[in-house]
Amino acid sequence: MDKKDIAAIRRQLKVDNDLLRISDIFNVYIMKETTDIYHHQSQPFEMLDRDQQELFMNNFKKVLTGQLDEKIFELKFQRDAENHSQLILHKGLLSSDIEAWKEQMLLMTEKMIKEHPYEKDIVISFIRAEYLKPTKQQNEEAEESERDAVYSNPFILCSINKTEEPKKEIQFDYIEKEFKYKIEADPVIDLKNPMSGFLFPSISDGASDVNHVLYAAGKANEPDYWFIENVLNGEDIMTAKEDKAVFEEVIKDVVGDQLNPSTLANVYGEINRVVEENEEDEPPKLDYKDVERVLNQSGEQVDAEKVKTAFQQATTDETYELKASSIVPKYNSKSIKINTKIANISISPQDLQYVRQVNYQGKRCIMIEVEEDAEVDGFKMLPEAFGE
Repeated sequence: MDKKDIAAIRRQLKVDNDLLRISDIFNVYIMKETTDIYHHQSQPFEMLDRDQQELFMNNFKKVLTGQLDEKIFELKFQRDAENHSQLILHKGLLSSDIEAWKEQMLLMTEKMIKEHPYEKDIVISFIRAEYLKPTKQQNEEAEESERDAVYSNPFILCSINKTEEPKKEIQFDYIEKEFKYKIEADPVIDLKNPMSGFLFPSISDGASDVNHVLYAAGKANEPDYWFIENVLNGEDIMTAKEDKAVFEEVIKDVVGDQLNPSTLANVYGEINRVVEENEEDEPPKLDYKDVERVLNQSGEQVDAEKVKTAFQQATTDETYELKASSIVPKYNSKSIKINTKIANISISPQDLQYVRQVNYQGKRCIMIEVEEDAEVDGFKMLPEAFGE
């Protein structure tokens, strides 16, 4: 799945949407510091109050919100695993009755809590639904509605949420004219901040892929590797942050830890070009040969064997490929930070070419080429001749 596929499903998560049919919701309550299921309940989603439906819809949107390879990860299932989640989820997806569906979701729940107690009470919510995607773009002049022909994609979406202790409050009773201590005994489910979740199967351009599952972490670049391996039985992943760190380590091993800003701008520019040219296709990846080519085209003459060795040291695998989109900072925004004791500067990757570090009167200075007068606190800076 790419970001467009994920966004397309997230947009459908709203009440009274004829392109999304949610049949059932199954909630499981787990007590903290235990590995026992305290309570579970299944009911048709349409039987919930509208306000409840809205709360859950927003919760599921939160699960599917975030950048790919930072917060959301498409996992390929391991080939061999005991009590394989791919089989459990597939059975649940194809279940024709409620009891069979509940049985499979309880098996998934047991995998989540087996030998893995949580610090707080948690609620695990499953829905099974059907996403309908029109096969044609809307055409107001056509006699046939774009809704007449659709791709039908059944899926299971899971959200894991912690609970919070109810607030203790002092209230004033106008009628009795007295202060009262109020405490609620029921815990509150924090649906605004899901801990994690997943979508099965992956859905790409209207086609379901049961060999992949979409995993959502609670925070960016902080996936739960235990959950990925033991609960979802997914293969190992690398976050965008880890890919970026590997790239930086390889570059430092090959050319050193000092690099001209214009050279770095050329490196990012070349990689960004690759990303843009392949935007509609499979996300591009870079192996050691690609990194060698990028460096040579950016003005650094490097040896292929040296780059290959650097890859081996950084990843223990010379065949490892870096996702190009993980390497380049957001290209059209001020995503690069230049930090000094005097000032912190934010600049876009494409504008790095206008930055220089120079020696001025025996001191290191940062020089930035600008096209207009700079302003300081509302005043235009007075131009000075360099060296005066």
